[in-house]
Amino acid sequence: MFATVCLKFNSELIEFDGEEDYVHLLILYSPKLSIAALVFKLKGTSSVIICNRNYPSVKSQLWGNALWSPSYFASSCTGAPISIIR
Repeated sequence: MFATVCLKFNSELIEFDGEEDYVHLLILYSPKLSIAALVFKLKGTSSVIICNRNYPSVKSQLWGNALWSPSYFASSCTGAPISIIR
C-alpha cells in the first residue's frame, strides 16, 4: 500500500522496514513534493486499509482510535549514495 501511494505522488518506495511500533520508509521523491502531504497520505491510506481489516492484535495497540501517532520524523538528503543513506 505504501508503494502504491508513493506512485500516486510520482515517488518511489525504495525500502520499507520497521518494528512493532514504528516504520522506516526510504522514498525517492521530487524536492518539489510536500513531504507533509506525502506522509499524511501514507498514514491515512494505510490506516483506513488496516483498520478496515479485522486484525485484533492491531486494534488492541491503537492510539485511541488511530493507527498512527500524529507525529512523524522525515529527513532528506541529496546526492548521497543509497549505501550511505541505509
